[in-house]
Amino acid sequence: MLARILCSTAMIAALGSAASAEVTIHILHTNDIHSRIQPINRFDSTCAAEDDAAGECFGGVARVATAINDLRDDLIAAGENVVVMDAGDPFQGSLMYTTFKGDVEAEMMEAIGYDVMAVGNHEFDDGPGNLRRFLDTVSFPVVSGNLDLSLSEELRGAVEGHVVLDVGGHRLGVVSALATDTAETSSPGPNVIFQDEIDSLQADVDDLTEMGVDMIVALTHVGLPQDIRIAEAVEGIDLIVGGHSHTYLSADDPDRAGPYPTWVDGPEGGMVPIVQAYAYTKYLGHLEVTFDDDGTLIFADGNTMLLDASVTPDAEIAARVAELVAPIEEAMAEVVAETTAPIDGDRTSCRAGECEMGVLVATAMLDRTRDQGVEVAIQNGGGLRASIDEGPVTMGEVFSVLPFQNTLASFDLTGAGIIAALENGVSQVEDGAGRFPQVAGMRYTWDPEAEPGSRIVSVEIETDEGFVSIDPEATYGVVSNNYMRGGGDGYSVFATEGMNAYDYGPGLEQVVADYLAENTPYVPTLEGRVMQAD
Repeated sequence: MLARILCSTAMIAALGSAASAEVTIHILHTNDIHSRIQPINRFDSTCAAEDDAAGECFGGVARVATAINDLRDDLIAAGENVVVMDAGDPFQGSLMYTTFKGDVEAEMMEAIGYDVMAVGNHEFDDGPGNLRRFLDTVSFPVVSGNLDLSLSEELRGAVEGHVVLDVGGHRLGVVSALATDTAETSSPGPNVIFQDEIDSLQADVDDLTEMGVDMIVALTHVGLPQDIRIAEAVEGIDLIVGGHSHTYLSADDPDRAGPYPTWVDGPEGGMVPIVQAYAYTKYLGHLEVTFDDDGTLIFADGNTMLLDASVTPDAEIAARVAELVAPIEEAMAEVVAETTAPIDGDRTSCRAGECEMGVLVATAMLDRTRDQGVEVAIQNGGGLRASIDEGPVTMGEVFSVLPFQNTLASFDLTGAGIIAALENGVSQVEDGAGRFPQVAGMRYTWDPEAEPGSRIVSVEIETDEGFVSIDPEATYGVVSNNYMRGGGDGYSVFATEGMNAYDYGPGLEQVVADYLAENTPYVPTLEGRVMQAD
């Protein structure tokens, strides 16, 4: 998909002739920060101070600040136009968010000096009221054009559908859209209504065009596959700065997921560049674009910049981060177990098949509840947010994997209901959806070539005598997390057909920490619980 349409900057330049009033804008962008306020290790979880001192860490907001400030200052000194954007999801993913609920993210984005941000799905994790608190704290506009907030007392009038930025005296229109499955992946509540992304973006572009704004960027939080569809369908969008899918685009890295920018044929015959900069503060995107006198894009080029140890953290912000983390650092430094090898919790693994972290978490859930008659565990792959490296495992690392403060939830469900749940889980693998089911006490085979809704080939339940085929008419004890039990990630069958539901608690992170402690040193493994049909 990513490589479907490529184009050189020379080709795009040939699409339009130079004009006397060309405008060049440098767009510095991040996306999916996910509360990585502190530096991260190679597993995208919080980096130990000694590893950071040894030059083995990446990112963190102090490095982001240095990278943005140095680039912005140099470009402005050279007479260039600069705008700083974030494509959503600064919330959720570390103890900084768990503890401060977005206050730290707001403070750091203000200190760095963002010009505009898109609403991400995780901004709703603690409800519309908490998002409103964030909006009231930041001075830059936060946009999302496909949200109908007319029924939301907390958010009515607080989120712009589109904005016009003054960038060096030039008017740059910004439209935005948020993934419509946010009602399933987060907690926006019933009064936040999601409208079709393409229809809403087209309406906002038309409004800006009527205002005479002819340079328009879509700042989206829908994921690269949907960004490609938007570029193909919406007239008047010049470029897309995206997020949500955590896609690493690069101009020159052979390990990239796709080129930076990725070019797509637009509906009017031109080509639309799309950029994204992975996630977790590891990279900063820098896109340079030039428009002719008519507002037609005639050039686009750039790259993602790795924020490794060569980037010196901003001293003032680093000191503030150290001050904020002090109250929680001692508890998170507690070593709960050891692991003999890294435990893979990468999203590309856990959202497409069985992964080592999925085995660990689902097994821990089942182990905790077996004496209650529970037979199978189902955990969404999107709930696993980091890997754990080899050696001592701290409570902080466990929280990095499971930052959502979900609790165990058990219920009874028919075999048919379990099959329906698994069908939901494998229905959006192509989009990297977080609903992919990691399981214990069972195994299943699915066919990625089949149509969504008919991909499950077989399901077997583990018994004392071995695996036996699931009985659609029988009732089984199931353990999941309270988010899924309430219908999150499309698991509506849990909410509508689950019987004798009991949000058991304790927190999922504590369940996993306890299991690791009881099984230390832990040996990561794959169990063959998730198989693909031949």
